[in-house]
Order: sequence, then C-alpha cells, then structure tokens
Amino acid sequence: MDPQLILGFAVVSVSLALTPGADWAYAISSGLGGRKIAPAVGGLLGGYLIHTILIVAGLAALVIAMPQLLAGLTIAGAAYLLWLGISTTRSWRSAGYTTSDDADHPQPDNAGSFLRGLGTSGTNPKALLLYLALIPQFIDLNSGFPAPVQTGILGISHLLVSAVVYTGVAFGARRLLASRPSAARIVTLCSGIIMLLLGAMLLAEQIASFNAG
Repeated sequence: MDPQLILGFAVVSVSLALTPGADWAYAISSGLGGRKIAPAVGGLLGGYLIHTILIVAGLAALVIAMPQLLAGLTIAGAAYLLWLGISTTRSWRSAGYTTSDDADHPQPDNAGSFLRGLGTSGTNPKALLLYLALIPQFIDLNSGFPAPVQTGILGISHLLVSAVVYTGVAFGARRLLASRPSAARIVTLCSGIIMLLLGAMLLAEQIASFNAG
C-alpha cells in the first residue's frame, strides 16, 4: 500500500475520531456511569467493525442498487438516537460518577452498556456513509493487496484510532467530572441534547428527500 495514502488516511481518521458526535456523547455518559467504560467503548467499536465487514462484503454496490436500503438504515438510526437521547436527557438530574453496585443509582450491566454502544455506532448511517465515502478514496489499485483486503485494513485502522479516542474521552469525563456533580449534570444534559438533535436532523433529511422525490 502507498505510504502517502496510508499517511493521508491516518490524518483524516484521527481528525474524524476527534470530532464530537453521537459516539462522543455516549462515551462521555459511560464515563460518568462507573464500571462500564470498557463494554461501552467495546460496543461503539463493534459498530465500526460491522461497518467494516459490510463494506468489505460489497455494501457500497448494494446501496447504489437499492437506495431505499440506506433510507431505511437512516430512519432506524435516527429513531435509536432519539430514544437514547431521551433516556440520557431524563437522567441528567442524577448524573455523576457512581459505581455499578450503587443501589441508589443503578447502572446498566456490561451487556447493556455494550449493546447501547453497539446500537449508537452500528445504527448510525452517518458512520456507515463515512466508511462508504472515505475508505475507497485511499484504496491503491496498483497495490499487491486486493481491494477488499485494503478496505478491511483501513476499516480496522480507524476502529483502533477510535478505540484510543473514545476511551480517552470516557476516562477524561470520569476524571474531570466525578467530583463536580453540577458539571456532570450539564454535560449529561448536553450529551442527550446532541443525540436528540442528530436524530432529528437525520429524520429531517429523510423527510426532505421524500418530499423532493
């Protein structure tokens, strides 16, 4: 693979991972939830792994042939973000660092944290579109590696970058906000609002597209 293409992809990948969005919002909320950072981040990464597998399997061609498939994914992702945003926003008054065995502030178990993370990134059509639009630009057709192999390598590379960033975001939220309940509540409320806004924007885009058609 061309070293310049690899370097270019690395710069873009890091920049995108550092851009706040729904994944950041969930990572922050997990950092304030006690012993669930690892499964929460693991769930987010699981979503990216699904996207990688799908594009390696040729989803791009399928989306071109069936644009309604992407519309369905977008609506499902928007609905999930709205649900997660409502859940997060409703919990803002009691936000703060707690351990998972705190009876007064019960937290989702590891499986629940993982599944929420998986749903956040796995059903996010923006993340899927990112993979579909970004990775093909860095495929070297003159390389000795087949295009599917290069696609998988680049997809996993972005996954690893995201693992570092989201883990840092989650632990940073825990460290900075654990002793600041008021700040934790504000950040939790903002995280929920971000999810709600992203979900609403996705739905609005589909409505506008439907009306235009």
